[in-house]
Amino acid sequence: MQRGVLWKLSVMMFLEFFIWGAWLPPSFGFFGEGGLNFTREVVNVSLPFPGAPGGAVPIVLQQQDLLNFLFPLSAIIAMFFANQFVDRNFSAERFLAFSQLVGGLAMLGFGALAWQTFQQGGNAAPQYWLYFACMAVHCLFYVPTISVTNTIAFANMSDPQKQFGLVRLWGTIGWIAASWPFIFILADWSKVPAFGTVNFVDWLGQALGSSLTGTALNQGKSWAFMTSGIASLVLAAFSLSLPHTPPKPAQQGENQLAWLEAIKLLRRPFLAVLFLVTFIDATVHDGFFFFAFTYLGKVGVPSNWIQPAMSVGQIAEIATMAFLGYVLKSLGWRTTMIIGILGHAVRFSVFALFPNPYCAVAVNVLHGICYAFFFATLYILVDEFFPKDARTSAQGLFNFLILGLGPMTSRFVWRTCQDHFTLTTMDGAKVVQYEQLLLIPAASAAVAAVLLLLFFHPPRSAELAGHSGA
Repeated sequence: MQRGVLWKLSVMMFLEFFIWGAWLPPSFGFFGEGGLNFTREVVNVSLPFPGAPGGAVPIVLQQQDLLNFLFPLSAIIAMFFANQFVDRNFSAERFLAFSQLVGGLAMLGFGALAWQTFQQGGNAAPQYWLYFACMAVHCLFYVPTISVTNTIAFANMSDPQKQFGLVRLWGTIGWIAASWPFIFILADWSKVPAFGTVNFVDWLGQALGSSLTGTALNQGKSWAFMTSGIASLVLAAFSLSLPHTPPKPAQQGENQLAWLEAIKLLRRPFLAVLFLVTFIDATVHDGFFFFAFTYLGKVGVPSNWIQPAMSVGQIAEIATMAFLGYVLKSLGWRTTMIIGILGHAVRFSVFALFPNPYCAVAVNVLHGICYAFFFATLYILVDEFFPKDARTSAQGLFNFLILGLGPMTSRFVWRTCQDHFTLTTMDGAKVVQYEQLLLIPAASAAVAAVLLLLFFHPPRSAELAGHSGA
């Protein structure tokens, strides 16, 4: 791969994840009370669930929950429409440009609406469906591009096993570059001592713990969404300089539906097992983000240091991506992916059995192994074994689980489990029994690893290519 192409693919990944990283962290708490106040109930039903109190699990969704479900829902929709369009009808880099243009304008609209609402001291609730429309358009056009950027990268790499990690790590750097500055932009600097008047650790701790409040905080968060929209427009323009990656229309006798062609390969036992394991791992992976912020606070990590503690995993992810190619060449598909899944099992086990702040922060180093050794390896494997004329649909088939069904399942399963392991004390306080609760995702990851060990036996790529037309 030429150095110029490597540079362009790296910038593409940087911007792709900068867009997501700019708005997602500031969105926590922004849609609900104290922010946009999207707290009205829109769904209130009970689903039968053996073992639950009363034999049913109540499902209560507020307006803010619907906003949060738009991203994973878009991953499910993308598998059948956008990914199919890229494989059969439209060059990948032009689709990326168009999608980022539309998605960027929608995100700019969301941020501008929010800024105007807080500037005027108004109430966003009456405009909920306008916000919903902006976020829906953004997600519907942005989420497919996660698969499309993988397609562009793989189509222009001479050795994906060696090169993908080196390109994809720039996505993680982009996420950090987008999310970290807003921690300081949203700080209340009037409460922070001048730099140099106290030692650096104390200064950083006070900066991290002195957030703006009220209208000032919400206006600042509005700019996070607009920053994401601007970055999306930048990527839209930059995409036109990416290497041409044309579609591959179906030939006579081939399936016109690329997503169906990808799904049919799940009849192969090793891919069916991988599909099931990916669903389990995606659910467990999302569970980490569901539990981690509250858990870290409960075991003694100061609230102003929780975000840096979480970032330990992102930094480790960059390092792990850098030598992923060497690990894959040395250990092979199965062993590398088993190690990635076992990273979740070890991390949740440490959380459950050693509840102290030092262990909780240190074990986050495993996040890099969890992501790079399983998810990044999975993307490389999918490109290796699936037909090249259904490249984007194949990536989207697994992103359907990683970004869609897994997170959606996670938000119901782990909340239900947490409710089951929450006790109410005599004074009315609620106590979560993390030492038991967190062993459930640990055991789930261990089961997934055993499934890979026993039933995942990928053939040589040349052997499968002879059957798939890759």
